[in-house]
Amino acid sequence: MTRFGYTLMTEQSGPRELVRYAVAAEEAGFDFLVCSDHYAPWLAEQGHAPHAWTTLGAVAHATRRIPLMTYVTCPTMRYHPAIVAQQAATLQILAEGRFTLGLGSGESLNEHVIGAGWPGLEERQERLAEAIEIIRALHAGGPVSRLGDWYRVDAAKIWDLPNQPVPIAVAVSGPRSVQRFAPLADEMVTTDPDPELVRSWRRARPDTAPSRVTGQLPISWDTNRDKAIQRAHEQFRWSAGGWDVNSNLPTPASFAAATQFVRPDDVAEQISCGPDLDAVVSAVRPYQDAGFTDIALIEIGDEQQDRFLAEAAEPLLAKLRAADPDS
Repeated sequence: MTRFGYTLMTEQSGPRELVRYAVAAEEAGFDFLVCSDHYAPWLAEQGHAPHAWTTLGAVAHATRRIPLMTYVTCPTMRYHPAIVAQQAATLQILAEGRFTLGLGSGESLNEHVIGAGWPGLEERQERLAEAIEIIRALHAGGPVSRLGDWYRVDAAKIWDLPNQPVPIAVAVSGPRSVQRFAPLADEMVTTDPDPELVRSWRRARPDTAPSRVTGQLPISWDTNRDKAIQRAHEQFRWSAGGWDVNSNLPTPASFAAATQFVRPDDVAEQISCGPDLDAVVSAVRPYQDAGFTDIALIEIGDEQQDRFLAEAAEPLLAKLRAADPDS
């Protein structure tokens, strides 16, 4: 069966609100939570960017059963991989085995802040592969000393390791990244419902064990469709640029300039807006047909989260599960 998740979107909500939404999402019956890891929002209108790991620690304490996942952390610039390994181990202990470490090669928006520039894609992926090797070694118990192509680790050891290993999911965008990361990761994250990408991931895996494939889908639920479209355009038009653009723009102002000619109708063509829950079910179906096992929903706009979770979440989940071809 497909699992349906709720996104804790740090770009649009403060930390206390995110913890409250996590508890409400668990009570509403979502199967898992994912949390973005940003230093800045995509657009100034979103207005937030609390520290994801601090927030997830509070979420782990406040929730009881729901699995957690970073979606996704870049362990190569803003964070050294040794620090990510420590954060993930601690969070797995706090979450009592519910945490998955989602990793990716990052966006300039979040990583340029350390003043080290923004490397090209090939270098970013080389850095990510080396970072995963370091994280795996530290989670195996260490100590680890290493002088690699990109990172130095000097007698590092994680002193508080969880009883349950931390699964690693990696974001991929095409065949080359699949070939590089499928042997290194436990699970796959990707944005497009591309069945060939999913099939190639499974072919490239070093064993035949089932591998979760997680995607994400924005929606703008509201009883007033015009308000839903307005909110989606104001806060989510950044997504129109696609990954090649979005990974390279450095500031919210850059995203505002790049999307100044995106119209509300353009956004409404790409994102389900309004009260029609069946439209969300239809939008999810291509991901299921492509072989995704997990689909995380983003409800756009902090001001709408309480209403969405109280009024729409349970009936939407019921419709999604009833329409699940694997149910």
